Amino acid sequence: MNVEVVKPGLLSTLQDRGRHGAAMLGVGTAGAMDDVALRLANALAGNGADAAALEITLIGPRLRFDAATTIALAGAGFHAQIGGDPVPMWQAVAVERGAVLDIGTARHGARAYLAIAGGFLVDATLGSASTDVNARLGGHVLKAGDRLTAGAPTVRKDASPRWSLDPRPWFDADAAHSIRLIRGTHFDALDAASRRALFEREFLIGNESNRVGFRLEGPALALGTPIEMVSEPLATGTLQLPPGGQPIALMVEHPTVGGYPRIGQVAAVDLPRLAQRRPGESVRFEEIDLAATQTRYLERERALDELIDAIRERLSA
Repeated sequence: MNVEVVKPGLLSTLQDRGRHGAAMLGVGTAGAMDDVALRLANALAGNGADAAALEITLIGPRLRFDAATTIALAGAGFHAQIGGDPVPMWQAVAVERGAVLDIGTARHGARAYLAIAGGFLVDATLGSASTDVNARLGGHVLKAGDRLTAGAPTVRKDASPRWSLDPRPWFDADAAHSIRLIRGTHFDALDAASRRALFEREFLIGNESNRVGFRLEGPALALGTPIEMVSEPLATGTLQLPPGGQPIALMVEHPTVGGYPRIGQVAAVDLPRLAQRRPGESVRFEEIDLAATQTRYLERERALDELIDAIRERLSA
């Protein structure tokens, strides 16, 4: 089946869980900014976790379906509708042939994921359907007139308002909630005032933030003494300190190596929460150690796996 793009929205891209194993070629992972919301949208649509879905940023697209199918929206709170009727989020929704889905503006959070039964079909690049917007690699950035191909149209018998997920354990866009941060390799190289400011002061997400990195505006951080740096591997969530003193939190399209001091690492369990912050919103960091963040991550993954298994059982019942 095909899905026609009537309007593309602000930034709507095809994403899966990322392009892994190509860092030695200088190719980053890309993939969904909020991996949890992607996986739950796919589960509700009856797909595997790595099926390609649409990542929708701040202002959503208008899409026309040429066959009946099942969709699911998860993530940021968008006002979506079909023919004036609201489309609920966090549940499987049956869509009729010819239906036009309008995904409006996000009321809270920044990114949502639209999964469709069978997944969106796109040629893989280095093993992934993900769109690396900055590198112009793989996937697809939506534009008006596009026709997206999806898997075999399926109307699931449970695609009704009878049940939905509670998003609260899986989605948090509240800027008042702190983001947990592990001390980075070069944290101790910061001067005393900067070490305190990193965990005590508030930063704002700059307007130039994107899928490569969130530029944080706030107190200028400084090293106690200059240090010799060489380019070293980077990870999503690394907090780098450029010479200007304003840190950058690297996101999914980050370069594979870099030479700025690495003063922190966002806890993996909090990366989806950071991804849902908008430009202009605040970020406060709370210190966490490596052992604690590993424990929290494993606990979340265990709970998420159990939920996805339960969704599959419900859909197959």
